[in-house]
Amino acid sequence: MSKLETNTIDTISGSTNLTLGGTNATDITIPSGVTITNNGTQSGFGGANTPAFEAFLSANQTISDNTETKAQVNTEVFDTDGCYDNSTNYRFTPTTAGKYFVYARAAVDEAAGNTRNAITMIYKNGSEIARSFVNFHSGDTTDGEGASPTVTAVIDMNGSSDYIELYGVCDTVNGSDSKFQGATGSRYTNFGAYKLIGV
Repeated sequence: MSKLETNTIDTISGSTNLTLGGTNATDITIPSGVTITNNGTQSGFGGANTPAFEAFLSANQTISDNTETKAQVNTEVFDTDGCYDNSTNYRFTPTTAGKYFVYARAAVDEAAGNTRNAITMIYKNGSEIARSFVNFHSGDTTDGEGASPTVTAVIDMNGSSDYIELYGVCDTVNGSDSKFQGATGSRYTNFGAYKLIGV
């Protein structure tokens, strides 16, 4: 093994690219304690928090009383790898295995203000994996207002068949139907996830 000792490596006149290693060099070892200073544009270092998506419900969705219902979150804010289905199954099926930070909010509303419980749930592969809820002990949210519990979770995904969905419940005093609130400007009901790095 030969050794090159120098302070500066530069390209020859007229060239803008500098390559370390050739077709047979697959590893370059940097000793511990070395600081790499980047004064330009980097690529290929660290990792990316993708696949990632965020979506929201663009219009109200009617739901039956005290029934676990999937939110048809249909409008994408972003979807880096095309892994979120916003038109048929309303689910995120990431194509890269890993741990994902998932966040969701199901804003529920019953017109007469008779909400007793409001629940937001994250489902994985068809079963509940996390939930958050608001309980109105008096059984009356007053003035027709609802609630929007937010739930977060870190979920392992296998990168092929695992999927997650947003579900919610509105339990009313009088048994009447209610709704998931949806609006383009306010994003009352929303759903998102991104891949974590280094875990």
